[in-house]
Amino acid sequence: MSLSRRRARALSAADRALWQAYVVRVDPLPGRALPPPEPVDVPPVVTAPQAAPAVQSTAPQAWQPPPIQVNVTPAGLDDKRWRALRRGRMKPERTLDLHGRRAQEAHDAVRGFLQDAFVDGLRCVAVITGRGSSPEGGVLRRELPHWLNAPDMRRLLLAAAHPHAANTGAVHLLLRRRK
Repeated sequence: MSLSRRRARALSAADRALWQAYVVRVDPLPGRALPPPEPVDVPPVVTAPQAAPAVQSTAPQAWQPPPIQVNVTPAGLDDKRWRALRRGRMKPERTLDLHGRRAQEAHDAVRGFLQDAFVDGLRCVAVITGRGSSPEGGVLRRELPHWLNAPDMRRLLLAAAHPHAANTGAVHLLLRRRK
């Protein structure tokens, strides 16, 4: 029986560019310096002879977390906590019921609710939108993921899940810890 060793894979150009965009935001430890940026191989751009040469930006893009999707496993969250959230075992510490509100009122309520919960150090909260009367769901249920992915809200959240498959009118949200 022989032990097989994994061969180290080289990073692709896209992976190196993503890493460099992340490293720009890291502060080095005292007495240390960041290593010089690695050159990123960019494939040549083929243009028509009449077109001006393409100018590529060398400024690194700020890293953005991936969008929150309800009932989709988020990157970086351990399986045990994700299963607890998805199966409704993680009990919400606070609940917001949006029944009877118009979209703008509900949006403002969700923003204020999540900001207050984050400041109070809560980990799990519930937002009840209701199922809606149409087959694809009500307006609030359809709009909630868009509201959660707004830049000021996305930084507060780790995951979103329906606590029960039959109840799609409630969403449990796992909030990040305050630093």
